[in-house]
Amino acid sequence: MTKTPHFDYLIIGSGLAGLQLALKMAEDAFFRNKVVALIDPQLKTSNDKTWSFWEKPSSQWNSIVYKSWDHARVLTKNKQTELNLFPYKYKTIRALDFYNTSKKTLHALPNFEFINETATDISVIDNTPILNTENNAYRASHIFDSRLPTSFSYNAPKSISIIQHFKGWVIQTPSPCFEDNCITMMDYRLKDGAQTTFTYVLPFSKTKALVEFTYFTSNLVQEETYDEFIQTYIKKYLNIENFETIETEMGQIPMTTFPFENFNSKHITKIGTGGGWVKGSTGYSFKHTEKKVAKIIENLKGNKQPSDQIYSRKHKFYDKVFLKVLQDNNAKGEWIFQQFYSKNSPQTMLRFLDEESSFYEELKIMWSLFSWSFIKAFFKTL
Repeated sequence: MTKTPHFDYLIIGSGLAGLQLALKMAEDAFFRNKVVALIDPQLKTSNDKTWSFWEKPSSQWNSIVYKSWDHARVLTKNKQTELNLFPYKYKTIRALDFYNTSKKTLHALPNFEFINETATDISVIDNTPILNTENNAYRASHIFDSRLPTSFSYNAPKSISIIQHFKGWVIQTPSPCFEDNCITMMDYRLKDGAQTTFTYVLPFSKTKALVEFTYFTSNLVQEETYDEFIQTYIKKYLNIENFETIETEMGQIPMTTFPFENFNSKHITKIGTGGGWVKGSTGYSFKHTEKKVAKIIENLKGNKQPSDQIYSRKHKFYDKVFLKVLQDNNAKGEWIFQQFYSKNSPQTMLRFLDEESSFYEELKIMWSLFSWSFIKAFFKTL
């Protein structure tokens, strides 16, 4: 009888969360004698997405940052807000660069293994979790699982869910057209009806940029709808007639209060999107993943449950109020973000979104968003 292979840690998914967790283990001497496997049916050989985030200049990711910016702007029909982000920088990393660098690091270590298979289910036998794939079974001391819980649904009872869905074109122009040290965080001047929709622009150079049309709604749209809005924005607001589309990307990100934390157990820790690591009110995940991975490492070294205290109840409550407002009055998004960005300093805003703000700063932000919609949402959420 063939013996089931055993690992100290099994990581299901070699995406953002799985690779960040593996990299953090790889750089810590505590895990030097631990055997770790990452299981994923995909080889991650294409640039399937980009991740954007803000941080102060010093970073372990600097070598793979595709582009960074010091300034940002937010535009609504009534106001243009210019943001000097110092001492932060807004940064973008191409997924393929992250995958390649991470895999190169891990492949060089004898205690890390990549398994190209599809995980199907997990069982626990004699207090040991066993991961079954389509062809094999693997035992582990602990399993980290990035898959969404099977019961997850945008219509799950007692949960509030908004879908951040988008399509972007990377365009190239024959002559300089872009201000390449300033991103357009949100431009609400082009809208799809009474919904929270905006355009996001990342200028990679004076002749190359990502132009993305984004929805924060509960409903999806046909792909050609994104294309129509992107085309209109490029011609009407960027005043560009001559360009070439060299790359496209599409995505859906859950902005939700679904209780992902309830799916953690003694043997299994949910990570990434499947663990609720995406910031509910914004959809940002890169730096939140880094922080939660650091907490997991600390817990493992302290012989604690890996998921111990990785969720902030206070900030989950703030996110829930915001999502309740968008659920009840989706058109309110433009006003919310206008107030948020124009009434608070960029540094305060970024600390708040990073869940590092002081209580005084949080009160100031709440006051800037004071409205009947927020009062109702606050008490409904409470």
